[in-house]
Amino acid sequence: MKRMTVPRFKRLKGKRKLVMVTVYDYTFAKLIEACQCIDAVLVGDSLGNVIQGLDTTLPVEVQHIAYHTKAVSRALGTPLIVADMPFMSYYNKDTAAKTAEVLMKSGAHAVKLEGGVEKADIVKFLTQQGIPVMGHIGMTPQSVNMLGGYKIQGKRPELAEYLIESAKALQEAGAFSIVIETTKKEVAKAITEAISIPTIGIGAGKHTDGQVLVLYDMLGMDPDINFTFLKKYANLADTITNALQTYSKEVREEIFPDDEHSF
Repeated sequence: MKRMTVPRFKRLKGKRKLVMVTVYDYTFAKLIEACQCIDAVLVGDSLGNVIQGLDTTLPVEVQHIAYHTKAVSRALGTPLIVADMPFMSYYNKDTAAKTAEVLMKSGAHAVKLEGGVEKADIVKFLTQQGIPVMGHIGMTPQSVNMLGGYKIQGKRPELAEYLIESAKALQEAGAFSIVIETTKKEVAKAITEAISIPTIGIGAGKHTDGQVLVLYDMLGMDPDINFTFLKKYANLADTITNALQTYSKEVREEIFPDDEHSF
């Protein structure tokens, strides 16, 4: 599998579905590289929820994303690496440039930022500096307080139209792809058909150009995570718990370590 590049990622729209997962650490990134089946990874600000145990992504800092991007990039040779720009790290051109510089120097091939029409000028500025940008519309977790919680987007006609216009504006500004999160599937389909760059869905139905899931969630590592859009492809919570219980039992019963595991 060849290294995925931004131009190739764009060209795959309409040819085959794009596959993306979040990843935050070297060990999982190494497994992703070994499978040779993932087109892109996102070092997401969802690490605030998954790794740090936070209720929202808002407290995540640029240095947190940079730290995890460095770890991930050490293991990956083929997927495109996209790093999230955290809350309030791109509110103007100067802050956006500084954030993007840190993340690109940490090993990212592109950055992702949330927002629609109102962020088009930031996207245009960054792309003019040679920084590939992935957009993110629909349910934007960094705006959770403005949105009044984690709600399905695009229900009302005027909001659906705003999302379509936002996608067009981001494309015009130079974005190479757009994530559509927790949005009515009909609206996500309309967006996908209205633009010539790939759309990546999460909770947006099957008509987007690709899908992204949080790796820990799809592997079933937290039994309390049960989003409607989430399909669990494994149940590692039970596997890990059982392994720890067996290890504990064998240590206490002096079964481990045995001669085979001793010098």
